[in-house]
Amino acid sequence: MNMVRTAVPLLLCGSLLTGCSSLPETDWPPCALIGGVGGAGLGAIESSSWAAAGLGLGALTGAAYCWVHGDQDGDGVVNKLDDCRDTPKGTKVDEKGCPLPEPVAVVEEVVVAEPVRVELDVKFDFDKAKVKEESYGDIKALADFMSQYPQTTTDVEGHTDSVGTDAYNQGLSERRANAVRDVLVNQYGLSPDRVNSAGYGESRPVADNATEEGRAINRRVEAEVETRP
Repeated sequence: MNMVRTAVPLLLCGSLLTGCSSLPETDWPPCALIGGVGGAGLGAIESSSWAAAGLGLGALTGAAYCWVHGDQDGDGVVNKLDDCRDTPKGTKVDEKGCPLPEPVAVVEEVVVAEPVRVELDVKFDFDKAKVKEESYGDIKALADFMSQYPQTTTDVEGHTDSVGTDAYNQGLSERRANAVRDVLVNQYGLSPDRVNSAGYGESRPVADNATEEGRAINRRVEAEVETRP
């Protein structure tokens, strides 16, 4: 009978203290009080003279238990191991109860490729838009380059010298650009949507139109290659 009388309060007190371990720090005084009451009850089992001593000892035991096994901020790390006992609720912590470092976002640098001007040695006879045989090598080199880099497109630009009216030279420059485009698409297999053509007439000379040599240089087709998004 004595064993039963002693064991039941002990189990009750142990259960209460275990429950106290999950309480926040603000609730530890009630926890200590519960421990004191349990201690007083245990003392009273022995004799009435032990009740007061049991009350004090139980209170100390309850408070100590809460400190050792309690989790003040509810982060899953008990106080005796927690170096950061005021961690906000829901914060991920390490084994010492301190917040884990925030992951650093990796920002991928986006490089925007600048258009590349390709020097084509495509020249035309006066008032002609027919591609000369000696110009096919440069046109093929451009086609081969673009075939290696399928994401590229090209703008083929036609030009004239200053002889003739602006309107006539505009149309002539467009025909020259289209002639080179046809070679790229029809003979060297580039997709039509990768080759654009435009004419600029006599508006962009690169040599002096006052001389025959300069005018011959200005009767040309150039190309600009860029990477499409």
